[in-house]
Amino acid sequence: MIYITRRERFCAAHKLHRDDWTAEQNESVFGYCANPNWHGHNYELFVTVKGDINPETGFLIDLKTMKSIIQESIVKRMDHKNINLDVDFMEGKMASTEVIAMEIFKVLKPLFELENVILHSVRLVETENNSVEYFGD
Repeated sequence: MIYITRRERFCAAHKLHRDDWTAEQNESVFGYCANPNWHGHNYELFVTVKGDINPETGFLIDLKTMKSIIQESIVKRMDHKNINLDVDFMEGKMASTEVIAMEIFKVLKPLFELENVILHSVRLVETENNSVEYFGD
C-alpha cells in the first residue's frame, strides 16, 4: 500500500461561539476566537489517500484528479468565505478546527472512493503552531 498527500490552501473567517451562551460565557471559553466580528486564518489542508498502484499507469491516483477533487469540493466552497455562514457542510456546526477537519473528511471520502482510493487522513493547519489531523471514524 502506498500513500500520497496533496496540499491545498484557502483563507476563511470563522468564530467560535454558542448561541445559547452569553457573550461573557463565549469569551470565557473561546477567548478572542469568539470575537463577534469574526477572525480569519490562512489554512493549509493536507489530504492523504492510500491504496495500490495501478500497474498500467504507475499511479495510485492521477494528481490532477486529486487536485480537482479537493479544489472543487473544498477549496472553492471555503476560500474567502465565512465558515459559519457561507459553507453549507458546516451549517449548524461549531467551526472549530477539529470539526472543520472532520467535515472535510466526510465530504472527500466518497469522492475518493469513486477513484478507487481510500481517504487516509485530512490534516488542517490553522496556524503555524496549531493543526488537527483526522483519520475518519
